[in-house]
Amino acid sequence: MILDHSYANELNELVTHLKPQSLKNARVVAINQSLRSQLNLPWETQDAWLKALFSVNSPLTQHSVAQKYGGHQFGHWNPDLGDGRGLLLSEVVTPEGKRFDLHLKGSGPTPYSRFADGRAVLRSTIREYLASEALFHLGIPSSRALCLLTSDEMVYREKSEKAAMLIRVSQSHLRFGHFEYYFHSQQLEKLQSLFDYSFKYHFSEYADQANPYALMLSKIVHDTATMIAKWQAYGFNHGVMNTDNMSIHGITFDFGPYAFLDDFDPRFICNHSDPQGRYSFDSQPGIGLWNLNALAMAFTPYLSRQEITNILQEYEQQLLKEYAKIMRAKCGLIEFGAHNSTIINEWLDMLASEKKDYSQYFRFLCDFDPTLKDTSLRDSFIDRPRFERWAERLSQSIAEQDWTNEQRSASMKKHNPNYILRNYLAQQVIDRAEEGDFSLFDAYLTALSCPFNEHPEYAKFAAPPPDWGKKIEISCSS
Repeated sequence: MILDHSYANELNELVTHLKPQSLKNARVVAINQSLRSQLNLPWETQDAWLKALFSVNSPLTQHSVAQKYGGHQFGHWNPDLGDGRGLLLSEVVTPEGKRFDLHLKGSGPTPYSRFADGRAVLRSTIREYLASEALFHLGIPSSRALCLLTSDEMVYREKSEKAAMLIRVSQSHLRFGHFEYYFHSQQLEKLQSLFDYSFKYHFSEYADQANPYALMLSKIVHDTATMIAKWQAYGFNHGVMNTDNMSIHGITFDFGPYAFLDDFDPRFICNHSDPQGRYSFDSQPGIGLWNLNALAMAFTPYLSRQEITNILQEYEQQLLKEYAKIMRAKCGLIEFGAHNSTIINEWLDMLASEKKDYSQYFRFLCDFDPTLKDTSLRDSFIDRPRFERWAERLSQSIAEQDWTNEQRSASMKKHNPNYILRNYLAQQVIDRAEEGDFSLFDAYLTALSCPFNEHPEYAKFAAPPPDWGKKIEISCSS
């Protein structure tokens, strides 16, 4: 294991050095052993993690820091942001030279806590653990959960809750808001240091190129577009796409009031703090571009306006290209089918019109053969004539393909999950965990870690939600 502290050491003026504050009767309740092994970390047991986090001379925390940044929150600039409840602990360097941050959430107050307690609660840490692993195993770029701790210490949010901690892993914790803050505050020397650091450790392939800033911005644009295309294809609503929650690596970051779609509603809002729907499901592609425009302001000392405009124009093309590729795979269509767009769009419109469960009906579609008079899927649609017209188009398209129906079905099942993260199930996991029972957490996590498979023992996780479990809105404190 190699631990480094390049951010803390080389950007010392941009951080505050702090140690995590322990919790009353803190105990580790989950370790992502697969991820731990991949990173070659030595801490296999609960006791080992507690010592690594809270021992006086632990190598994991001896250089831990809180980072300063800003961000556009619901479209409004806020310069008073930073790691208010988290610390960057260390950076793990793999034998291949790749770097991964270890970041602790719920570590106690920092100078950026804005009079808050700097703690996380068990509810929010469980939700982040489940969501980050669910997205990762769906193939959606995301930070990942490494270790979860609970405690007997109580903090108050909407109610009194148990304080908890989560260690998460990502390529770095550099956000759009880091670059925005040093640009808008006109601390251009520190902005330059941030760019130099980024080229050294995260965009090194561009450092010696003729126009590294253009290449870096283009990479961020493409990665962000790819991520959001996958959100849209798999029905994920992030809920709070402020620029301080956007990673320069194009990974899903800072989980709060997220939700996977239940009944397909393109205008679905998962955040009850967003009544105007700025971050609704169908707004995410546009907000992604808005956020990239905000980030691009920090590139204006290095790139012309026209260069920036040209790069930002790559966003829509990349998003549509990635989205179309995934949706073809979900519908079992070849790349250059003449009616692909019509088939996909009509299917989505039927799901929306008849309020069908997004993920479940895509899974049903895997076993649908339009050339047969199978009535199970047909009978579930009220507008049967419309469905039959759509099925005829699908049948014509399939006839052009060189697949058997079995091959097509098997391929589709690799792109349409049997298990997704449902908010009502996550709440059941949380309710059990708050009573000290993590067995449901373990079972659900196992199912989410193999989302495309079918396991009879996890059938309850594949069932559609009851009416009371649909469209649950979550607060930002979640």
